[in-house]
Amino acid sequence: MSLPHAILTALLERPSSGLELTRRFDKSIGYFWSATHQQIYRELGKLEAEGHIRALPSQQPARGQRKSYEVLPAGRAELERWTAAAQDPKPLRDALLLRLRAAAVVGTAGLEGDLRRHLRLHQRQLEEYREIERRDFPPGKDAPQDRLHHLILRAGIDLETFWTQWLSHALEEFAGLPGGPGGGGEVTDGTASSDGARTTPSR
Repeated sequence: MSLPHAILTALLERPSSGLELTRRFDKSIGYFWSATHQQIYRELGKLEAEGHIRALPSQQPARGQRKSYEVLPAGRAELERWTAAAQDPKPLRDALLLRLRAAAVVGTAGLEGDLRRHLRLHQRQLEEYREIERRDFPPGKDAPQDRLHHLILRAGIDLETFWTQWLSHALEEFAGLPGGPGGGGEVTDGTASSDGARTTPSR
């Protein structure tokens, strides 16, 4: 249900066409809730059919002209309801963590290089967030809307800080695995099975 509410939020901030919404998602909202061009246009159609938004009347109708949308009272009421509703935290689902679990069984060959790639990507994203903070939230910019927007950005900064620190720690662990840097072999606890093979306990 979050994409239509993200669209309602964006349209309340500024009436926009589908193309303008796509660009705004790419530049700002997409940092924490991404959507494709097709998804946005599909949701615009649904929101219009539900009476939550309407196309603004065009002063100069023309074939192929982009429609701009605004939020109707029913749409604002729905966004207010959704904003105030209780929601449970979502469990973390990240394929990288599952791959590490798999590496404990099949070995870590090839994984260290991808950890380094992930670290570079998170470092780059962290620097981008920090640059946005320096540019958009100078000292003294403390209107309520600015403070909430800054709070969202801080969540991104803190999350990227976590990943850069955790990935750095993971690479240190890899360097200490049996077999030298990268630990190409299977990670074990030294327990022998009945046929003499090393086994890794379940966790």
